Amino acid sequence: MALLSIVVPCYNEEETVDLFFEALMKVLRTMDLKYEVIFVNDGSKDSTLEKMVRLYHANPGVVKVIDFSRNFGKEGALLAGLRAAKGDYVTVMDADLQDPPEYIPKMFAVMEANNDDVVGTRRVTRKGEPKIRSWFARQFYQLINRFTEVEIVDGARDFRLMKRQVVDSILSLKEYGRFSKGLFVWVGFKCEYLEYENIKRVAGETKWSFPKLFRYALDGIIEYTVMPLSIASWVGGILTIIMLIVLIAMFILNLLGHSISGTSLLIALVLFMGGVILLSSGILGEYLAKVYDEVRHRPNYIIKKFYE
Repeated sequence: MALLSIVVPCYNEEETVDLFFEALMKVLRTMDLKYEVIFVNDGSKDSTLEKMVRLYHANPGVVKVIDFSRNFGKEGALLAGLRAAKGDYVTVMDADLQDPPEYIPKMFAVMEANNDDVVGTRRVTRKGEPKIRSWFARQFYQLINRFTEVEIVDGARDFRLMKRQVVDSILSLKEYGRFSKGLFVWVGFKCEYLEYENIKRVAGETKWSFPKLFRYALDGIIEYTVMPLSIASWVGGILTIIMLIVLIAMFILNLLGHSISGTSLLIALVLFMGGVILLSSGILGEYLAKVYDEVRHRPNYIIKKFYE
């Protein structure tokens, strides 16, 4: 009988863990397969770990708990869960029930009918989200898909069903900086998406503030495209040509006897070029920081205790 591994990264989800597990079990018990639920406690500061451990003791052989030494972020939690998963099939879910458990049987049905390697989910609406966040999300997907070799589907969730070969391929990628939405697509394989409307959290509050989402999006762009470097090069080249034309025009006008106050123009040009240089340096700095993270070879996470 096939084994399904469910990976559930959690950070301060004390209000949702029990509700999620109850809803998940209702679905899994109707399916003809073995299953394991791998909770990853990403340095929670509330009683999330205690509730996970209670579920572990109450459901021996079903629940496993990975407890981090501190908060390492969702990417580290996803990686730890995938490494611990032993299933022939693996799915990743959030504990807030925005990823509906009842879609798991639908995923298996689609995978079997179409011989897919991956069945993902995507939100077709962002109802309930702040409009500014939704707008930035749409711009992010348009931008990254324009300049990368792979297409990251707008609205795609981490919630997906993957065959063992797909998971092994993802785990074979050794980079420190991980952007799972991109990695899931980069490894290839046949994939289809199930669509559903946005679902509100069952309880608690989202841990993704706008600055965190912006940083996450920026990491994704830097990880999967050198487009910002190209933009900096093009901007620098174009401005150099424009300023050369301006200087030539000023020289010609001066020869023709026109009086030109060069002080203001010079100050404007210096400040403008200074801004361009700082922008280009900042872009280079982001890429250098990524290189620095890679060469240090630090682990993506540290496990304090593994309940298995």
